[in-house]
Amino acid sequence: MKDIELAKNLLNNEKKAIVIVKDGEVIFSSKDKGIKPVCAALDEFKDELQGSSVADKVIGKAAAMIYKHADIKELSTKLISERAVDVLKDTSIVYDYEKLVPYIKNRDQSGLCPIETLSLQTDNIDELLLKISNFLEKERTRGFE
Repeated sequence: MKDIELAKNLLNNEKKAIVIVKDGEVIFSSKDKGIKPVCAALDEFKDELQGSSVADKVIGKAAAMIYKHADIKELSTKLISERAVDVLKDTSIVYDYEKLVPYIKNRDQSGLCPIETLSLQTDNIDELLLKISNFLEKERTRGFE
């Protein structure tokens, strides 16, 4: 079975939010929502992510930038934003999606996802990662973790 197919099967069958597979082995998976598991995978497995296949439920511009930075090979998602597609179309990443939306909504569906908002402020991955890290730290200290 191809890595991307294994990742997609696990995403669906085990109710994961993200599954990363390389050379037939799951190197990372999580049920956590949002950008946190994507950042965790980058922090823990940066070098191993190169050439991997990722199934992720939701991809906004920030996640697309992180996957591009990690140099993954394939990406499959259920929901993707137009800005994420803009990032991915200029890469060698093979990607597919079920639904394309103008932007990723926040959890209560009342507006733009805060991480999507952060990603609109920069196209620089280092700057974006710093902004995300600061955001997640503020959320953690507020007790929203």
